[in-house]
Amino acid sequence: MAENDEKYLTDMEMITCVVQRGKAELVVSAAMRAGAGGATINFARGTGVREKLGLLGIAIDPEKEVISIVTYKDDTRKIFDAIVYAAHLDTPGMGFAYVTPLSLVAGLPKKSSKKSN
Repeated sequence: MAENDEKYLTDMEMITCVVQRGKAELVVSAAMRAGAGGATINFARGTGVREKLGLLGIAIDPEKEVISIVTYKDDTRKIFDAIVYAAHLDTPGMGFAYVTPLSLVAGLPKKSSKKSN
């Protein structure tokens, strides 16, 4: 084990969510209420069959917002569920989300082992 390994977190995951432009703030607020420590929002432009043809005859704006949230593994599901609900990801064309395992994370505090009463 390297000397710096104790400084790195290994029990982490990253939730990535792609939503229509203007929806990220609502999604991030829901994630924060569910326990997320913070989020990064980037602007992006997407392409695909749905953008060219429109879903159900409605043109979809190619401008997107991409939300990235690093979470502790034991918090991921609760935060992910809040994101899916807030972003209406069960509705076609609203966006999508996925979780990526992270093998090493630096720069974040270790989760406190204290339990609240």
